[in-house]
Amino acid sequence: MLRTALLSLRRHGQQSLGSSRNQLFSAQLNYTAMRAVSSAWKKDVHNTEAERWIKDMIKLCKPDDVHLVNGSEAENAHLLGELVASGTIQQLNPKLRPNSYLARSDPSDVARVEKQTYICSHHKDEAGPTNNWEDPSRMRAALEAKFDGSMRGRKMYVIPFSMGPLDSPIAKRGIQVTDSAYVVANMRVMTRVGEGALRLINERPDERFVECLHSVGAPLSPGQQDVAWPCNAEDKAIVHFPEDLAIWSYGSGYGGNALLGKKCFSLRIASAMARQQGWLAEHMLILGITNPQGEKRYVAAAFPSACGKTNLAMLQPTLPGWKVETVGDDIAWMRFNAKDGTLRAINPENGFFGVAPGTSPASNPHAMASLGANTLFTNVALTEQGDVWWEGLTERPPAGQLIDWRGQPWSAESATAPAAHPNSRFTVPIEQCPVVDDRWQDPEGVPISAILFGGRRASTVPLVSQARSWAHGVYLGASVASEQTAAAEGEVGSLRHDPFAMLPFCGYNMADYFAHWLAVGRNAPRPERLPKMFFVNWFRKDERGRFLWPGFGENSRVLKWIFERTAEPTAESALAREAPLGYLPTETALDLSGLQLDGEQLRVLTSVNVPGALQDLAEMQQYLQQFGDRVPEELLEQVSDIEQRLKQAQSQGKKLA
Repeated sequence: MLRTALLSLRRHGQQSLGSSRNQLFSAQLNYTAMRAVSSAWKKDVHNTEAERWIKDMIKLCKPDDVHLVNGSEAENAHLLGELVASGTIQQLNPKLRPNSYLARSDPSDVARVEKQTYICSHHKDEAGPTNNWEDPSRMRAALEAKFDGSMRGRKMYVIPFSMGPLDSPIAKRGIQVTDSAYVVANMRVMTRVGEGALRLINERPDERFVECLHSVGAPLSPGQQDVAWPCNAEDKAIVHFPEDLAIWSYGSGYGGNALLGKKCFSLRIASAMARQQGWLAEHMLILGITNPQGEKRYVAAAFPSACGKTNLAMLQPTLPGWKVETVGDDIAWMRFNAKDGTLRAINPENGFFGVAPGTSPASNPHAMASLGANTLFTNVALTEQGDVWWEGLTERPPAGQLIDWRGQPWSAESATAPAAHPNSRFTVPIEQCPVVDDRWQDPEGVPISAILFGGRRASTVPLVSQARSWAHGVYLGASVASEQTAAAEGEVGSLRHDPFAMLPFCGYNMADYFAHWLAVGRNAPRPERLPKMFFVNWFRKDERGRFLWPGFGENSRVLKWIFERTAEPTAESALAREAPLGYLPTETALDLSGLQLDGEQLRVLTSVNVPGALQDLAEMQQYLQQFGDRVPEELLEQVSDIEQRLKQAQSQGKKLA
């Protein structure tokens, strides 16, 4: 539908409406049909630009009423009550899961819609070949037609919010308007909403806020009965205007498309902001790891979806005396600290928006402990006892008949589809995590000692390797590839490149993104304090298709090696040997005490498959060709260096190196 509208605009040669913040609407918009709406919000909004923008959104969307979100407990209780009354959510058994709720989405609205996600930079080459692009003037014209009257019959919620602690110099602010109370309930968990954020927006008129417009795209006619999950099944668009710091999202009520503080702001828009301002906005977890002697270091790690990111963020180590604590499980904003030159990271989010299937007491006990109360579940199954269930939570489904994510009766004996959607979610406050780090809200951020990259690879990639340099680490990040997951559209199981785990989230040309990472390293105020970079792969398999590494809590053994390597110069030592892809653990470097792992398994895990790595490298060279001459020369030098090292190993007859 959106593409049809854009083609129509091109055919008729409609002139540009402009893409600046002050040229949002054409003179043809009919404001006279607006209903009178509450103007009570005006008394609390003192930022002139914010007041103007909210007024413009009201004129465009034509809601029946407007409510300025204050973030209070009373307001939240009222909204949850309204959502229960409308059938959008239902309360779970308060004895089993206090103050928790279950929502079921429309079957057409269950995941990010990457094909309908756009980066509308002023010039196409700024968006690059991995992003969908449209001329911003044409896109605004098409969107204005859609949003015109899109909130009729509904209430507009105005949500002032902060990404990051209110007092953090790294944090940024936004205002989202939406016609979905479900979105408000989730945003309240995932961001810092309400009076505190609005106060900062009011007090800092020169600090631009990000404009976030969202509508489910389902206006109601007078007397029309609403549905439990309003959305537009046929017409969705998630559009970003990086230069204007604006996001327009239409037609979807699903989290990744509708909670605009999440991927839309904190990655796509923030990555463009970070490039201009010299910092990093990344799809990374942040954890703190403490050794038995009480020494603590912080690690950031980037993984594509379904590669164990949340499990690692809340890891329960199997090694005695070691402790892992969580700062965040999804997003990291990093910039250099002016005082000590370290790269500091904050988690801009306030909650977890995790994938439910596969989460269990065995795989992630700390996540399960976090979900005991005050949780909003979406698209999981409901038990007869009024609790939730999903595949992987227990070995067998609970007794009795379940209600699946579509609201239909489900039993394991007759089921032809999962009870919970593969991308079903939980939304829960971070503060409920039993291993939340005591510095998770540190306004200055935590100092990062190591940066990890990883993917789901069955062969070729060793268990862990260390980059020789910052530039080599940038290559490792650029080479991330993993199997397709249910978190996005596409064929599940197919391999796709996902550089830095940012392929769906980078708000500008990916080649320029590589260059930005290289520039961050070159411009470090204290180069000796740059984090060391590593690549991990928990998913290596043997010839029979069995996992070679047990994973989960045993990954603490790899973290121990990384912890120890951050204290060493980047060179060979008793802990590391040099290999074609970087430094790998020596035979005795990994602490394998109590682990049943034979010598051949260890040899494969800590070696490079030379023929496979050469094939991967050739495929990577082909992948980079799409970016043309924008690929940084420094990155191409890393490709050449790795190729020479692999060919040298091949010439020596080595299959494993």
